[in-house]
Amino acid sequence: MSNLDHSTHDMHQFNHSHLHDHAHEHIHGHHHHIPQSFGKAFALGISLNLIYICAETIWGIFANSLALIADAGHNLSDVFALATAWGASYLSKKKPSPNFTYGYRRTSILASLSNAILLLIVTGGIIWESIERFYKPATVTGKTIILVALLGVVINGITALMFHSGQKEDLNIKGAFLHMAYDALLSLSVAGAGIIIFFTHWNMLDPITSLIVAAIIIWGTWSLLKDSVTLAMDGVPSNVDAFAVETYLRSLPNIIDLHDLHIWALSTTETALTVHLVSNTNQHSDQFLNMVAQRLKEKFRINHSTFQIEQKNEASFCNLADINTV
Repeated sequence: MSNLDHSTHDMHQFNHSHLHDHAHEHIHGHHHHIPQSFGKAFALGISLNLIYICAETIWGIFANSLALIADAGHNLSDVFALATAWGASYLSKKKPSPNFTYGYRRTSILASLSNAILLLIVTGGIIWESIERFYKPATVTGKTIILVALLGVVINGITALMFHSGQKEDLNIKGAFLHMAYDALLSLSVAGAGIIIFFTHWNMLDPITSLIVAAIIIWGTWSLLKDSVTLAMDGVPSNVDAFAVETYLRSLPNIIDLHDLHIWALSTTETALTVHLVSNTNQHSDQFLNMVAQRLKEKFRINHSTFQIEQKNEASFCNLADINTV
């Protein structure tokens, strides 16, 4: 490493060290971590769904209802989804280790991705069974379908409401919320179909209802899948405008250019940024760095910021600099 590389590296270490020590506690105090109350929500949601799955499967077989059996299978996937999300929320709070220097925050991203994939797989099974039922119609018991499905609306609706407050802030919680919300929708649709079947004996409505709900689930799950894949690939989180961030950094006093700007998710609730800022002065203070970090947090919800300040004549020596850098 050249003397210049040592100099810029040392400056980077100093700047980041001070920022981390001075501002880290303040910034972390406002992180949107999962509240403790969600632990009870996970436990209650899993317990209620396990009981309901057993009852729904038995009644589905008794009533010869594909809709009920399919709904029970979907509820089973929700138990797995809730357990995965719960495990990820627990692991994301564990302290970093020498081998996992960011801790286990990323498990929340993996959980949201697996939940999106699981939703689509289970929905594919529902579609397959529904199509088969068109070729092999079966008589279903409308009254049983109505009672069991309405019970599902209550159980799934209550569980979904327990996660509603966190689904806008945490993609992992959003995955759990969508599972339960769509299950409530599926149960409500099944109940409606049961009422019609009870009065009209139109048994074909059973698979038709399943197909309609499956289409709704696929449409609603797409955003969860897209956002989860983006975070898993270290893409810029959907709630961060990368162009606006770059524009803000370029507007800073004495900053004439920047390069190596990276924005990625540490977890489903935390965003990190690293950047090399090219300056026409060496007078940038620690107060300046703290101000920029705090502004990024407040305006763009970027919780972890690392800056490397380079002088105009030093930037061209940086291995990470673009050829167009000043």
